[in-house]
Formats: sequence, C-alpha cells, structure tokens
Amino acid sequence: MHWANHAAIRLSQREGIQTIASGITPSGSFHIGHLREILTAEMIHRSCIDIGLQSRYIFIVDSMDPLRRVYPFLSEEYQDFIGKPLANIPAPGPEGRPDPTLGSYADHFLRPFLVALKAIGVSPELVMSHEVYSSGKMEGKIDEAISKRSEIREIIESISGRELHEDWFPYNPLGSDGSFDGVKVLGYENPYVHWIDEKGVEGKSDIRKGQGKMPWRVDWSARWGLHGITCEPAGKDHGAAGGSYDTGIPISRTLGYEPPEKMVYEWIQIKGGGPMSSSSGNTIGPIEALEIVPPEIIRFLIARTKMGKHIDFDTGNMLFEIADEYERLSSSPPVVDVSAPRRKQVAAQTALGALKLSQIKPGEDPGSDQVPLRHLAMLAQVRSGDQEVWSSLVRSGHIEGLPSESLKTRLRKMRDWIASDHFPDEHRIHISTKIPDAILTDLSSSQKDFLLSLSVSLEACEWSEPEINSALLRTMDDSELSRKECYSLVYKALIGRDRGPKVSTLITECDRSIMVNLLNSI
Repeated sequence: MHWANHAAIRLSQREGIQTIASGITPSGSFHIGHLREILTAEMIHRSCIDIGLQSRYIFIVDSMDPLRRVYPFLSEEYQDFIGKPLANIPAPGPEGRPDPTLGSYADHFLRPFLVALKAIGVSPELVMSHEVYSSGKMEGKIDEAISKRSEIREIIESISGRELHEDWFPYNPLGSDGSFDGVKVLGYENPYVHWIDEKGVEGKSDIRKGQGKMPWRVDWSARWGLHGITCEPAGKDHGAAGGSYDTGIPISRTLGYEPPEKMVYEWIQIKGGGPMSSSSGNTIGPIEALEIVPPEIIRFLIARTKMGKHIDFDTGNMLFEIADEYERLSSSPPVVDVSAPRRKQVAAQTALGALKLSQIKPGEDPGSDQVPLRHLAMLAQVRSGDQEVWSSLVRSGHIEGLPSESLKTRLRKMRDWIASDHFPDEHRIHISTKIPDAILTDLSSSQKDFLLSLSVSLEACEWSEPEINSALLRTMDDSELSRKECYSLVYKALIGRDRGPKVSTLITECDRSIMVNLLNSI
C-alpha cells in the first residue's frame, strides 16, 4: 500500500484523535525542500481521514526561536538582534535592513509560505510557538521539565553522546536586552526562573509568559504532550542516531506522554547541487516552483516517493518526466488485479495512492482538465497568442469550447517558465524559416530528395495531424533513408536538432506555407 496509508493504519492502533504535526523555523525564505515535511504530514492526515480516523493537522511555527546569525540577505544591523526571538525582531526591508513597519521577522517569512501552502492544497491549524509560551499553556510542561532536569540531562548526554554544560537548564530565559545569549540561570521558584545576563543584570522570567523557552530537544518533547501529537515526520538530521528524535522519545515519556513513533524522511536536494539550504542560497522557493508547474505535479513528486528515499529536484527536464508519469496515471489509472503477483498488486496500489494524494482537493477527479505539460510547452512556443493555443486545443480534442480558468493559469505559468532561465534548453523550440547552412552543407542527395518530396506531400495533404502524419510516413517509405534518419532530418530542418516534440504535431501547429518554404529552402 501507499506509504501514507501504511502510516495511517499504524496510527489506528492509538486511541483517540490523531494529531499529525509538522514544524518550521521562519529564519529565512522557505524552499521547496520544506514542502516534503509539510506534505508528508498532510498526506498522512488525509490517509487517516480516508480510513475513518479522527485526525487534525497542525503546523507549528518556531517563532520563539532566536536569530542565530546575520544571514547573507540581511544587513549588518541585524547583529544587534542575534539571540532574540524571531517573533520579537523587525522584518527586513528590500535592502535587508530592519524595518519595524513591515511587522515581525517571523511573519515576514511565514506569510508567502502560507500562500504557497494554500495553493498546493494544504490548510493546517497554525500554531505560533511564541503565542503558546505567552499564553501560559507551556507552564505545566516547563515546571515538570525543571523538576526532572537531572533525568532529562542524563537522557540527552547518554543518547546524544555529548556532555552538556554544567550550567545547562531545561529553560532558557530572556536577558535584559531580550536575548537568549549569555544568560545564566541562578535558581527557580515556581513560576519564576532567576537569572543573570552577560551584562551583569539580574532578573527573573515568568514561565507563564513568553519570557523564555525550553531548549529544542526538551521543547519538541513537551509540545508532543501539550498538543497531543501522535505523528510528526522529521528530517534525517533529527532522525539520525543520537539525534533529536532519539532523545525526544524518552524525554516525552519522562514528562508523562507517550511520544509519536519515530518517522524519518529524506531530504529534497537540488540535482547536482546537494541539500537545499536557505542560509547558503542553494534553494528553489515553493512559490517559484508553483509558478512553473501545476501544484498537482509538486504533490505527486512527494506522494510517489517513499519517505526514506531522497528526491533530486530541478526545474528543468525532471519536471517534464514527473508530469509525464502523472499524466499517464491520470489518463489510465492502474487496476489492482488480485490474481496478479503480489509485487504488481503493491505497485498498482501505491500508484493509485500517489495519484489520489496528488489532488489539491481530497476526492477530486485527477483526469479533469488534462493537457499534457509537454504539449502545452510546445504550443506556448509555437503559438504567440493565447487564442491560437485554445483553438489548437479544441482542434486536437484536448478541450471543448472555452478554456477553464485553471488552464488559463497553466498557460500563463508555462509562458513565464519558458521566459525564465529555468526552462530546459532541450525543450526550447524555435521554428526555422530556412534550413541552417550548417545542416545544408552536410546533406546528401538522398536527404535533399526526401525533404523536397516531403514539401510536395505537405503542400497537397489536408492540414490535420492524421493526414500530415500519413503524408510523412508515405514520404519516408518512398525514400532510400531509414525512418529514424528521416525523423532526425525533419527535426534538424524544423528546429535545428535531431529530436523534439512529436513531429506530426509540431508540423500541424505551423502554417503550411512556412513548412513548404522551409523544406524547399535547400
């Protein structure tokens, strides 16, 4: 069965409402790699509902996390904000300078990501960590962690293999300047944590308010219990031996809550460029990706891949290949044959599961409004006007009557993609008006005869794809050349290389006079 289905069935063994969670730190622009965690969790949530479980999906934003350094996209003025919670510092303006009029740093980077999530069919319950701490909901968890700090310290040191500083405390208070950095805990009297900061200022933080937070490993475990989380997929950095997950499970039990089962996913990385990283700039943004291809294709990219397998992503040919697979499944969904070998049954069930989870709205028909991505890419380049594209799609039977709004959006995105540097060169099409001299000089007499004969056949045939294809095949059969050589020759004459879109489709989209004149230009 599909991996999300399998996870849902495992969760059915836990009583009560299933709470599926994912989380993120809004320290910079989000990239498409972040979508793997979000979509992995959301697909498990959908699968839980499909098998009749009560399920909710929450998205935890670690807005209480500090700014750790001045990233390349920030001005040096942010040096003054290092160590302060992202929810408490100003957003960067166009030049990377702090601008309080733009709201908080956390909201600044979160807002466009939420727009991308909505476009891809994800609408989680939003949980802002700074609001959770400020509301006092964490008070009980913080007090419990402090009372059991020796046990928690032993768990972290024994499992992670690293020795904690002698001043380690399961609560980090904010100092006099609003920063976590350089603050030493002096003692605890519920509800106050007493401290001294690096400036020598002494103070106290109220654990019922947003005046501090627990360290990551303790915070993660505590929020499992606070929100009743039963499933939270995590990246392989957190899932590595001795990592956050391995310490989080026993810490959660120490705090009195049965943790979610460890569930780890592999990263999405840029093909040939390694793992994506916001701080290094090695990224492709989710909105950027969604401006290229339909959101169903991005969902399918995640849905079709097992959690433990990494994904090589690029905005070029790989997207066409993923779209091809999605379109094949949409037009001809596999049938689960119970008499077939087990391997084939599993493959069919997995493919159907991926297709189902790729839809923006649960239960939506994947076969609706399907114009193959390759075909749309070809039309967007050969036909300059949108109306010409719609007329062509009506003639070819891809649509009936007026195009839908979603198809109009797809064409706009396709034109933007073609105009960008992301569009793969091997899919760029420019119809020649004259056979290039570099090709002409190498033509044999047999090749010239074939091209001239093809011009005669095309001038005489009905201008429809079936008739053009028949004329093309007849001319090939009458030639001394092999069909493979003929096809290659037509492509070279048309677009200057030896392969491309289906040649009869390509010729159909061109004016007859242009084709005839081109082939006669030898």
